[in-house]
Amino acid sequence: MTARLSDIATQAGVSEATVSRVVNGKPGVSPATRQAVVAAMDVLGYERPPRLRQRSAGLIGLITPELNNPIFPAFAQVIEQVLSRDGFTPVLCTQTPGGSTEDQLTEMLVDRGVNGIVFVSGLHADTTADTDRYVKLAGRGVPFVMVNGYTDRIKAPFVSVDHRAAVRLAVTHLQNLGHDRIGLAVGPSRFVPAQRMVEEFIDLDRDPELVEHSLFTVEGGQAAADTLYDRGCTAVVCGSDLMAFGAIRAARRRGLHVPRDISVVGFDDSPLIVFADPPLTTIRQPVEAMGQAAVHALLEEIGGTPAPHAEFVFQPELVVRGSTGANR
Repeated sequence: MTARLSDIATQAGVSEATVSRVVNGKPGVSPATRQAVVAAMDVLGYERPPRLRQRSAGLIGLITPELNNPIFPAFAQVIEQVLSRDGFTPVLCTQTPGGSTEDQLTEMLVDRGVNGIVFVSGLHADTTADTDRYVKLAGRGVPFVMVNGYTDRIKAPFVSVDHRAAVRLAVTHLQNLGHDRIGLAVGPSRFVPAQRMVEEFIDLDRDPELVEHSLFTVEGGQAAADTLYDRGCTAVVCGSDLMAFGAIRAARRRGLHVPRDISVVGFDDSPLIVFADPPLTTIRQPVEAMGQAAVHALLEEIGGTPAPHAEFVFQPELVVRGSTGANR
């Protein structure tokens, strides 16, 4: 026990006596310090004593399209942390190819009595999808919030990154490096984020022939980049970090060097990107701020004081690393 108290005290930055008071439910400890000790126990893998186990305020569903793209686990982690801090129990649901669909996962969550649902890059972002599913969900009294992919056909709070600003940041950066033949590799044209990125690209007087739609995957990025390289592009802006990896792979298979011959910009700044070779220049989504906003909007809905049924837009950030360089 002494060793355990010592470990927890060191992790929390408090004395062993303070840890003992928290563990034994004694008074004289501030809420913030108590929370720090509990968090330290969780980090170190110690089981909380029964008196420290918070009773759940309810279940909140979180539906993501996949977990292969590291940006979705990043969103899930932030959203789950905020929910847990507010006393709710998160239930993570992930769609799988040939497996559960968004509709099936939604039905399962509703059947289990969830208090609300967060949809991350779901069917709400697909302009060809039927939005009646969300009207019916609202009719069943289930509050929900959407992350990335706005439509005015759904009355709910939306949290989005500014995809147009992301393209401006990337294109301006590449222009400042002397690139003129800049390509844009994005996902399928039916998705709102891809549409917004293309619209901004065209508004910046870029050549529409240098836009390629593909899948938001490494293979999709490679296919799109191959076409753009054939058209003389010396730089490519990608709709995801995974696509950027594909663009780098396509360059290398042609014997080209990144960034000496080809510059590549990703999108997301998802975890592990800094360990890429070369480290990837990318547009960072403010995942933590977006996740917190999504949860707070949902909890307001649940609490009976609905957040505005509008889009809350967050600004991205250009993170310059080693995959972009001067056009020679």
